Amino acid sequence: MRLDKFLKISRIIKRRTLAKEVADQGRITVNGNAAKASTVLSEGDELIIRFGQKLVTIQVNALRENVRKDEADTLYKIVKEEKLEQ
Repeated sequence: MRLDKFLKISRIIKRRTLAKEVADQGRITVNGNAAKASTVLSEGDELIIRFGQKLVTIQVNALRENVRKDEADTLYKIVKEEKLEQ
């Protein structure tokens, strides 16, 4: 599954176009490598996403095409969150 689609379906980022922009700005890494929106994810991959002044590390638990809102958080696990110093 594409990175931008996973971010939308898992509701980490609300819109796919926004997920694409974030990836194109170089704010997401997958398993330590810079990721594009078209990067293909697998179960067990580790994403590091920079949201403003915060780094969020996420592990992909499952990849599903459709998921209900209340089940979206089962697709991933937040490993850690850390604030960036300025």
